[in-house]
Amino acid sequence: MFSGIVEEVGVVEKLARAENLCVLKLRARKIFKGIKPGDSIAVDGVCLTMTRIKKGVLAFDMMRETLLKTTLGGRIPGDTVNLERALKVGDRIGGHFVTGHIDEVGVIREIIHKKNYTEFQIGLNRSLAKHIVPKGSVCLDGVSLTVGEVQRNFFSVYLIPFTKEGTTLGAKKKGAKINIETDILAKYVFNPRSGG
Repeated sequence: MFSGIVEEVGVVEKLARAENLCVLKLRARKIFKGIKPGDSIAVDGVCLTMTRIKKGVLAFDMMRETLLKTTLGGRIPGDTVNLERALKVGDRIGGHFVTGHIDEVGVIREIIHKKNYTEFQIGLNRSLAKHIVPKGSVCLDGVSLTVGEVQRNFFSVYLIPFTKEGTTLGAKKKGAKINIETDILAKYVFNPRSGG
């Protein structure tokens, strides 16, 4: 379980492909402190198990499903990714409850820049529409955000300068793909049989 509060931006070192598996290696400066193989890390919002750590490089095994359903399979060396360690009991939760299980890969349809204001308009498919509500929570590439406007085929989120500077979202361009995880509470409200 995560909060969607990014701790660090890491850099992709290598993506080594094998049959039905891919090993992702990332360089980090601080997130590796206090973690060990087997711990969960959110990488651009995707919950991955860290398998090895050596000299600031973290390794993650990614299964075929992860490669098909998230943006991580398209990463290349030099790409940046948002990183967050799993929550610890007793810590403050600054964002919202995030599972690290991506619902869909979306596309940034439009980016509107104004002074101290950036709006992302994210394409909205019917399958997610029931879980995206104004003032609700959404996680984009591992960043907890509040939903603004919701239209039939897109929803908006707004970035403060701190979020733009401290995450990979500030470098996103129109047309970029982005991992979307909707609010787990909204899922349970709509489908209590799914676990509630």
